[in-house]
Order: sequence, then structure tokens, then C-alpha cells
Amino acid sequence: MTMKKIFLLTTGFFILTIIMVSCKKDVVQNDNQVGSSKITYYAILNMAGNVYMADSVGIPFADPGVTATANGVSLPVTVSGTVDQTTPGVYVLTYSAVNKDGYPASIQRWVAVYSTTASADTNDFSGNYARTTNNSIAIWSKLAPGVYKVINPGGAPTDSLFTAIVFNPTADSISMPSQISSNGTTVDATGAAYDTAAPATYEWEIENSGYGTSTRHFVKQ
Repeated sequence: MTMKKIFLLTTGFFILTIIMVSCKKDVVQNDNQVGSSKITYYAILNMAGNVYMADSVGIPFADPGVTATANGVSLPVTVSGTVDQTTPGVYVLTYSAVNKDGYPASIQRWVAVYSTTASADTNDFSGNYARTTNNSIAIWSKLAPGVYKVINPGGAPTDSLFTAIVFNPTADSISMPSQISSNGTTVDATGAAYDTAAPATYEWEIENSGYGTSTRHFVKQ
């Protein structure tokens, strides 16, 4: 009888020990950790102004700025890249922030510095243009006199498209200066020509690592 009681007591102690050990492994959860995993809040960057901007040559660029936060806490923002207001071209500014755990985040802004003559000031080449070989659409949007943002300038038939800046500096001439496009690759165009006769058409050879060297022809829709 006595031995049986001791056995039951020992068994009860063993069960209690398991429960106590299990309690020590309860999930840890607070603002910084869940279980054994540490929570990190990535930087969120908010851009004032537009992603694509344009200023006439000689006018100082006024950067609208970017702010950054992580879990509601403000973070410092660094800017790389410059805008040369004395030279027409396309300039890219990169805004970066790093959270408290060292994880970076960044966004970019494109600034077109243009010099447009009176002969092109009132032109508006905005619209959709279909490439003649595959009907893929290039979309032109006017940003400023003689400055256009062009989505899919090469008339690619895939989803991996990019955006570039195109200039119309005088009369009906067009050019795509060398620039970093929206997908991070360098692009420009050679042999560019625009014809305003209805329906308007244009052509050029896209110089980019993902494109061939053939001349691409487009017709306004």
C-alpha cells in the first residue's frame, strides 16, 4: 500500500515537471519578437511631387523631397545623384533609408532638363503608338514643352517593359538621350525621326542590352 502511494506521487511529480518545462517554452511575443523570430520593420519611403519631373535649362531644380518611416518612426533619407540645370539631359535621383536593423530601401525620381525652341513649344505628341510588326503599344505622355515620358518605347510584346524620357527640342525632331531607364538599364535611341502627317508616325533604333538593332516603326492610334 505504501509503495503504491509513492509511485503515484512520483508519477504526479513527473507530470508536473513536464508541465513546468512546457511553460518555459511558451511563445514570446512583443513589439520586437514573436517566438524565436525577431521582427523588423522595413523603411517606407514617401515621395512628394512626381516620379518624373521636367525643368527648363537654367532653372534651379527644387526637389520636393522624400520622407521615410519604419513602424511610425522617422528615418533620415540620403540622396544620391545630381541634376545639372545647365545641360539638357535626363538625371536620376535615388533616395535611400535604412531601418534600425540595417535593412535598406530606396526609390528613384527622374528629372528631365530640357531646352525647347518656340517651333516645338506647342507640339503635343501624346498618345498611343502601335509598333507595325506586332501592334505592341508605346504610350507617350507630355511632361513639359518638348518633354515626354514614354512607356514601352521599344514596342516590346512582353510584360518586362520600361519607361524612358524623350525630347522634342525643335519642330518635329525627337531624341532619346542616353539615360537610366525605369528598369535600371541604360537606354538611348539612334536614327530617331517623327512625321506629323496623319496618322503620325515615328521610328528609331533602341540601344539597350535587351533589344536588337533593327529599326522600329510606330503609327499613332
